[in-house]
Amino acid sequence: MRKKSIKNNEEKKWEEKVVQVKRVTKVVKGGKKLSFRAILVVGNENGNIGVGVGKASDVIGAVKKAGADAKKHTIQIPLTKYLSIPHPINGGSGAAKIILIPSATGSGVIAGGATRTVLELAGIKNILAKQLGSNNTLNNARATLDALKNLKTFKETAEIRNIKLEQLY
Repeated sequence: MRKKSIKNNEEKKWEEKVVQVKRVTKVVKGGKKLSFRAILVVGNENGNIGVGVGKASDVIGAVKKAGADAKKHTIQIPLTKYLSIPHPINGGSGAAKIILIPSATGSGVIAGGATRTVLELAGIKNILAKQLGSNNTLNNARATLDALKNLKTFKETAEIRNIKLEQLY
């Protein structure tokens, strides 16, 4: 896995991590056309995260395209003061399903594969994750992003229910 830092216009330090590079072929009239597919995760370890996919005839081109795609599809997630998520949540993409559960301080990121990469680059330090269904790297990364996108803070939940924040505790 390759890791590199980028500076964005807002001067935030963005981390890029290549999760997978796969050689793919397409059958055409003259035989097989070879290309590469790269899956890349970008995050600033402060609640911003994105997953991108790029395909090109060379690896470097695929990684660049994946980086541009990931930056286009970034999301902001709420983090607690203990660098965890506010509540348990499920996510899905294709046949991949994911369960994210906030964990105690000091427990670390208990997750595997693409899910671990996404959670670490989002800045989450204490979480438990379980992948269900598919082992597909891209679908698991997208399922994690889907779950994180649906997170709500206590304040947002109180506003939706038209109750005071103190009543949620």
